[in-house]
Amino acid sequence: MVAHTWQKSSFSGDAANCIYLAGGADSAIMIRESDEPDVVIATTPDRLRAFIAGIKTGEFDHLTQ
Repeated sequence: MVAHTWQKSSFSGDAANCIYLAGGADSAIMIRESDEPDVVIATTPDRLRAFIAGIKTGEFDHLTQ
């Protein structure tokens, strides 16, 4: 198993349910959630950037209603 240097947002503070990011092989971005740290997904910087942009513009708001 590869050891990653995980980082969480400073906005998370000591709260639970935090998202952690780490750099992976071939410029991949590794993502995990604090409740299930053994479940890790990988994406590219471009796809993560597009996802965050979609969140900011409300593209996924219908999923929370």
